[in-house]
Amino acid sequence: MGLPRLAGHALRDPRTGGRERCAAEARSQRHRQRARPPGPLRRSRFPRTPRDRSRARRHRRTSRATASLIEDDRVAAVTLTGSNRAGAAVGAAAGRAAKKSVLELGGSDAFVVLDDADVEAAAAAAVKARFTNSGQSCVCAKRFIVTAAVAAELTAAFVAGVEALRVGDPRDRDTQVGPLARDDLRAAIQRQVEESVAAGARLLTGGNPLPGEGCFYQPTVLADTGPGMPAFDEETFGPLAALAVARDDEDAVRLANASSYGLGLSIWTADPGRGVALARRVTSGAAFVNAVVASDPRLPFGGTKRSGYGRELAAAGIREFTNTRSYWVTARPDSARTGALRDLSSAGAEQRQ
Repeated sequence: MGLPRLAGHALRDPRTGGRERCAAEARSQRHRQRARPPGPLRRSRFPRTPRDRSRARRHRRTSRATASLIEDDRVAAVTLTGSNRAGAAVGAAAGRAAKKSVLELGGSDAFVVLDDADVEAAAAAAVKARFTNSGQSCVCAKRFIVTAAVAAELTAAFVAGVEALRVGDPRDRDTQVGPLARDDLRAAIQRQVEESVAAGARLLTGGNPLPGEGCFYQPTVLADTGPGMPAFDEETFGPLAALAVARDDEDAVRLANASSYGLGLSIWTADPGRGVALARRVTSGAAFVNAVVASDPRLPFGGTKRSGYGRELAAAGIREFTNTRSYWVTARPDSARTGALRDLSSAGAEQRQ
């Protein structure tokens, strides 16, 4: 859910300072809230706490500053790597100004393990793919889709690898998982874990914040996840892995595509041709077979669906902000072409008659 916003901006009255109108708005809001039935769909149109109100004000100021910057005539195009909310604001501002934009947003990459894969290698790669930078990367694998034939073996190896991770001070060379960037990110991971377990997922390891200084969270693995659970549907920006079992290749394709995101895809199989064939059926900006998804300056990088549009890096990234300009230069008037255009114009006139 996006930040709540005030309905209307002209709340100040020159005679009263806006006090009467604000009071009327508050009374109207209370009436609407009493009229609504209780339940999870009940939402207030106004920020509920001082912290929410402060965040809403910052959001409005940032949106205005962003739009002002993009509208400046000296800016020809804009690119953003960030959240979906930020991408929506930047993309909308660029659209209003009729300027080119490239958005690289969130991801919920699928890591698919087929029944002929090297399970040990796939499990080791899965730990790295999920918990790099404490899971705070758009290209981190989030959803681990494993065919039933190797699900038990892959799950055991993966959980063992996760439990062996060293959590600690990121300045320590031996640390493998550091803290999250902010406390609200840790709270979001906790919510996703709790709601997914309530929906039927099984907690295999982790699942709790760690005490002490810093926003640390236990490396966590959930099993039996699938569409309809936050850990599967949402971007999990932290050390949380969601395991799902697929019946076969067809089911693996279905689960991989069951996402509003489409940034990267990683497929593990002993048959690269089989991996490529499966990758062609999954919507994503990049597909890696027997490798962890990563960005490389030699290759275009970007997403589909809610993961954004346009490409960064390589020649494609340069062309995103290059104007394709057509030139037609002749040493003398092109009489043949001029005559052809005249004939075409005459033919059109005759048809209209």
